[in-house]
Amino acid sequence: MGALIDLGADIKKVTSAIKSLENPELGYKNIKINLNNVMRGEFKATQISVVAESNPKRGTELISIIEKAASELKLSPKAKKFVSEAVHTLVSVEADLHRTSFNDAHLHEVALVDTAAEILGVAVALEDLALFDSRIYATPLAVGGGTFQFSHGVVSSPAPATLAILQSKNYPFHGGPVEAELATPTGASILVNLVSEVSAFYPAIVPLKLGYGAGTKNFPGVSTVLRLTIGESLDTGLLRDEIAVLETNLDDATGEVLGYTIDKLLSEGAKDVSIIPMYTKKNRPGQIIKVISEQKDVQNLSRILIDETGTLGVRVYNCERHIINRELHIVDLLVLGNKETVKVKIARNQNGEIIRIKPEYEDVKRLAEKTKKPLRELLDLVVSATQEQFPQRIGE
Repeated sequence: MGALIDLGADIKKVTSAIKSLENPELGYKNIKINLNNVMRGEFKATQISVVAESNPKRGTELISIIEKAASELKLSPKAKKFVSEAVHTLVSVEADLHRTSFNDAHLHEVALVDTAAEILGVAVALEDLALFDSRIYATPLAVGGGTFQFSHGVVSSPAPATLAILQSKNYPFHGGPVEAELATPTGASILVNLVSEVSAFYPAIVPLKLGYGAGTKNFPGVSTVLRLTIGESLDTGLLRDEIAVLETNLDDATGEVLGYTIDKLLSEGAKDVSIIPMYTKKNRPGQIIKVISEQKDVQNLSRILIDETGTLGVRVYNCERHIINRELHIVDLLVLGNKETVKVKIARNQNGEIIRIKPEYEDVKRLAEKTKKPLRELLDLVVSATQEQFPQRIGE
């Protein structure tokens, strides 16, 4: 909320939304809002805190309070959907952890005014900045470490509810960089219901605005701020994804072992495998095996490299990749009077125009062996058939 206000969200709208909770029907009284500019390390950041008198609440009560307040604020459908999903995520996890229903879930810290204020305040700020129509990226979440005291006693960070929320949305996190709680259940619920994509790196954007938000904690040597960046997409016409590159150096593997290893890596999900000649220590000739992999396959492919080659270690680099849009299709064609099918990869640019047609080699090889026709001739035939069967531009 502080970072969004620092970005330029209307302070009056945000504080007015929070003050709307000060209603006997909603169960909060004497709401006080403190808004300050603070220093965290070398960074100036906006800090907002909310306190109020309130009674214990059950899960369904909190959901009803927050959804009713959102309705009375006349938020947009997207903002209302976010509010509802955030509070439902929070209450659902609390109910599961305590083995109770929504109705019976007793809320402790979650029932304080902070939760309702943060969810509503963030929704109003996002709507004021027109960010519900944006794509929101985030890095893996730093949750801190060590232990801390809360209503159920002493627990390790992250809190059980925070961890369950991250697990429910498959949201990645890491420990540190300090021994303290850095992510609360409410903050996690807001995060997982906003983020479109988790990335270790920024997407290609032109930065327009920066906002820094601060909580109440301050740790020596660590700038404990939340940074939000509003950016304009840098349209390169390329798609992007994240891959892993696996590497290992070898100087004692036979050609047979290398060939078998390549085949096994590809059959187990590697996107590509290459062998790079090199010289190792003592001027011995060797090879670098380089594997391109999806993140989910890193462990399995690393194990194959170690088991099959005898290498003592595998280097792993996570990196961003820019790619053009690719489609896999089946193409029908006549060869010597017989109907045959071949898989074809079609690449298109940002305008939907075909820029490359690549027949699947194994399919064309099989066809060449079957028909006794030259591979080169069949490749040309497949490309021509693809051009006839698929539009040169999407929409034609």
